[in-house]
Amino acid sequence: MPYRPVHEPRRDDCPWCGSKRLRTRLRAPDLRLRRPGLFALDECRDCAHVFQNPRLTSEGLELYAAEENRPVDRGRLLATARTMLRFPEPESWLDVGTGDAPFPAAARELFAYTAFDGVDPTRRAERARVAGRLDEAHVGQLTEPQVLSRLRGRYDVVSMLHHLEHTRDPRRELAAALTALRPGGHLLLELPDPASAFARVLGKWWHSYDQPRHLHLITLANLRSELEARGCEIVLTDRRAAHAPLDLAAAVSLYADRTRVPRAAGSLSAPAAALDHLLAPVLRRTRFSNAYRIVARRG
Repeated sequence: MPYRPVHEPRRDDCPWCGSKRLRTRLRAPDLRLRRPGLFALDECRDCAHVFQNPRLTSEGLELYAAEENRPVDRGRLLATARTMLRFPEPESWLDVGTGDAPFPAAARELFAYTAFDGVDPTRRAERARVAGRLDEAHVGQLTEPQVLSRLRGRYDVVSMLHHLEHTRDPRRELAAALTALRPGGHLLLELPDPASAFARVLGKWWHSYDQPRHLHLITLANLRSELEARGCEIVLTDRRAAHAPLDLAAAVSLYADRTRVPRAAGSLSAPAAALDHLLAPVLRRTRFSNAYRIVARRG
């Protein structure tokens, strides 16, 4: 079998704005799966976009892919779904990168008359449909022509929750999501915030760096400008509600796993998690907020 590289050539310009004023923000190994390799995130000095450089190839992404087995925080999912209660109840909703469809399953509690569909590159979406968590499952990438042609103009809401950071071309993903929306429909986005102070304080132990699986960390300003350039009206931006209180506990867990000191993790994880939740009401109002949410209306 011929050798296939896992990295593309290193680029010397920003994939978001084209500037050549780059600096290396982070070098980190695969802390979650402990697979070999060292990965770099570069930051654009002009637009502040953060991106993996050199980027993994498609084959490399498959090699380092991680099946998500994290516990589902149903309360957080419901809180995210409540964001859309201020708008007319949707007839149809598409969740992109839905996996096992925990978000549609939770959102049904608030939107009983909405049809929830999901798209995911794995067969997990089909299993979620069989389990009753989705009305329709579409296996593949939303950007694939054979998938997008079936979904064009069908939805009142399209959600992308912590999805864009995993994609090779976020702009193409946004274009596909807007194509799936009906005119006047809403796009619900949630992403890690590269401007979070936790990113600076915790360095490679910050869970949202998640190398090598996160390819792009997009700033709120850049995403907002991109959506407006595509004719969208930004109807909501929110850093407070999007904050997830897990930075300290996740850092302790990653450090203990990397250094193979599980006893230390057991003794420190619970206090760290308690501190995350104790500080959350204050931190979510500061630059320590670790994520942001946008709702945009398609024109």
